[in-house]
Amino acid sequence: MKIAIQDRVVILTGAASGIGLACLKAFAAEGCAVVAVDINSTQLDQAVAAAAGRVVAQVADVTDPAQVQALVDRALKEFGHLDVMFNNAGGAFPTPTEIQSIEDYRRIVALNLDSVYYGIHAALPVMLAQGCGCILSTTSGAGLNAVGGLAAYGAAKAGVISLMKSVATEFGGRGIRANTISPGPMDTPGLRAWLETFPDGPARYSRQVPSGRLGTGEDIAHTALFLASDAAAYINGVVIPVDGAIHARLASPHIE
Repeated sequence: MKIAIQDRVVILTGAASGIGLACLKAFAAEGCAVVAVDINSTQLDQAVAAAAGRVVAQVADVTDPAQVQALVDRALKEFGHLDVMFNNAGGAFPTPTEIQSIEDYRRIVALNLDSVYYGIHAALPVMLAQGCGCILSTTSGAGLNAVGGLAAYGAAKAGVISLMKSVATEFGGRGIRANTISPGPMDTPGLRAWLETFPDGPARYSRQVPSGRLGTGEDIAHTALFLASDAAAYINGVVIPVDGAIHARLASPHIE
């Protein structure tokens, strides 16, 4: 099966590093036109330079609805239409709930949930006028099950899942698909640096993943390409864990 998505126009937030950078390279390599979005202008310029193809950079704070609307306006100005809105930007700031400030709580919800709503809200009028469109959002295992120290983040990511299901059911009959990708433990520089502070940390951590390894940005990118393509035309309103079977495993006490 060939996944043909060339010439589709994609807005991708959080595009400068990690999962976003892998997705940027993948969409560009498939011939898509991409509005690559990040708040870090230096990293974004480097990411765009590394992605061969029709890619334009747009520095934006996705917690600002006006700046998110400007992303859609830029896509229409540059490419004339919008096929995929990929709400990938987000971030966790682990803190015990009892000491987390209200300001940090609001910052986490703004980055991980409000920004997704803004992206949907800006993209929907264009997609509905076209009669078609694909909305993708990145959530987290913390939105599926609880993780200590990530109460606000997990609640925001669970909200993303609910929001995307609502969009799929409300607008599926009008040509809109809305699906969510839930990455598992990913081999990002930040996670690897933390794991390397423990003896044999990366290997010990990987052995606890049923598939025996950490995920990569490419694992998420391949899933996103499929969901954005016509090959996934009847997939709508779902959450796809890309996590090496972490979510599938029964969370019961065990002895190592």
